[in-house]
Amino acid sequence: MVQIKAIRRRRNFYALFFTLSTLLTGWFGITAKTEVAFAFGTVIVIFLILLILKNRLLYDATLIWDNRILAVSSALISKTGGTGQNHTEETVVSTFGILIGTKIYRWGLNGVHGVRLVGIEIDRQRMILTFGDANQSTRIELLHGMTDQKEILGVKRKFWYETGVTADITGW
Repeated sequence: MVQIKAIRRRRNFYALFFTLSTLLTGWFGITAKTEVAFAFGTVIVIFLILLILKNRLLYDATLIWDNRILAVSSALISKTGGTGQNHTEETVVSTFGILIGTKIYRWGLNGVHGVRLVGIEIDRQRMILTFGDANQSTRIELLHGMTDQKEILGVKRKFWYETGVTADITGW
């Protein structure tokens, strides 16, 4: 929930500056200072674009948070041809993607040719999620901290029901 609050705070920041820029542009337009009004007009466009992007990010983060399957404390991300990045922020796995801090990895968009969840592997210490498209795949390792086999089977069942992907369980 901390991630969503941070995204919402940044979105509100952009909305405030968009509003202030709009008011200043109107004021300078009324007082016949057209050069300054045009300058603030470009600032309005920039803040409008940032506001739209943050609003979409907030929508996606809320969607992932509301439909979460699992929440863990850390993740290791590696892409094909790249090195791994370690994140210690709270990680939320959902039907629609993964929220790591304020970064969102989405799957299930753009139909058959979009990014899809490909595989799920669960062992005693970690869960490995693989997703991608024909060009690039991403692998995320999560330290899940689950010790009960029933809990693992419940997560496997949720993944299958929500995403259609069957998790491979090893080491139990």
